[in-house]
Amino acid sequence: MVGYAFMGRVHSQAWRSVAAVFDVPRPAMAVLSGRSAERTAEAADTLGWAAVETDWKRLIERDDVQIVDICTPGDSHAEIAIAALAAGKHVICEKPLANTVAEAEAMTAAAKEAAARGVRSMVAFNYRRVPAIALARRFVAEGRLGEIRHVRAQYLQDWIVDPEFPLVWRLQKDKAGSGALGDIGAHIIDTAQFIVGRNLTGVTALTETFVKERPLAEGSSGLVGQGGGGEKGEVTVDDAALFIGRFEGGALASFEATRFATGRKNALRIEINGSAGSLSFDFEAMNELWFYDAAESDAGFRRVLVTESDHPYVGAWWPPGHGLGYEHTFVHEVKDFLEAIAAGTDPTPSFEDGLQVQRVLAAVEESAAAGSRFTSVED
Repeated sequence: MVGYAFMGRVHSQAWRSVAAVFDVPRPAMAVLSGRSAERTAEAADTLGWAAVETDWKRLIERDDVQIVDICTPGDSHAEIAIAALAAGKHVICEKPLANTVAEAEAMTAAAKEAAARGVRSMVAFNYRRVPAIALARRFVAEGRLGEIRHVRAQYLQDWIVDPEFPLVWRLQKDKAGSGALGDIGAHIIDTAQFIVGRNLTGVTALTETFVKERPLAEGSSGLVGQGGGGEKGEVTVDDAALFIGRFEGGALASFEATRFATGRKNALRIEINGSAGSLSFDFEAMNELWFYDAAESDAGFRRVLVTESDHPYVGAWWPPGHGLGYEHTFVHEVKDFLEAIAAGTDPTPSFEDGLQVQRVLAAVEESAAAGSRFTSVED
């Protein structure tokens, strides 16, 4: 694994846990890579990795490594993934796939070439593995919502409302690619497309940076940063993004991604309306899916507690009624990845899926820069 902060911690938890829950081979957590030898060694000891490298290039040269898990900022995804795939390593890469469409295209081309040699790759959109979201996809696929007409999705956080929060890497375009748009907007784009089984074809957008300068950061880990005193630097990404769009088949959609929704901690919300019914989900109540059947018009929405053994992923865990949490989505992700490798099939979401999301992100940025002009998502 390359990187050991927020995503590195949750991915490590998944690698440690997956074989204890699902019928897959137990992964050997061979080596962790990070730039600081001391900090990487501390993380490896805490997270369960057997060895340490301070250069990811040495990591992918090792004979005891068959899978490379990329948990770094987006500016290094392309270089690491392409090199690992060329070396014959299976790759799982955190989202968004890259910082630019060009990088994502290069990664996708490398993944296709590697797949011809039996080398697999996947982009880590973990919210697909929330049981309630997977069940929502099942409902749509079964036709229980009829013709899809509306999709509205939000991802609301408030972790940088304080203008004194420091200028961490997620607020710098050269490292993160974009702000709320790429970091959390990518999730709702993928989640919406996953549930309805169709892609966005065009968007019209607004973006805004509310706090233009922040104190320089002395350090950061996950969503926490330490300020470095009085000197400030420029925030070069968006704080919030709003856009409307159209799906293949004609459904209309609205999306909102912000880190300035005061009081909202991790509210990934999606509602889908169809001719025969609707469904609604909020990650802050992640074990619940709300479903409306238009044939029962006097009943209104009903709560489905997604903890039954026949619900996606749930049967491997606890008795009915015992809910799951954020970390379980990564266990499910790793389980699906390992099963695809064993079966010799391409896992999903693929790098090509990640590229499609990247193209939507680029269209949103282009539209916002052009005064909200309607912008097609390139194929």
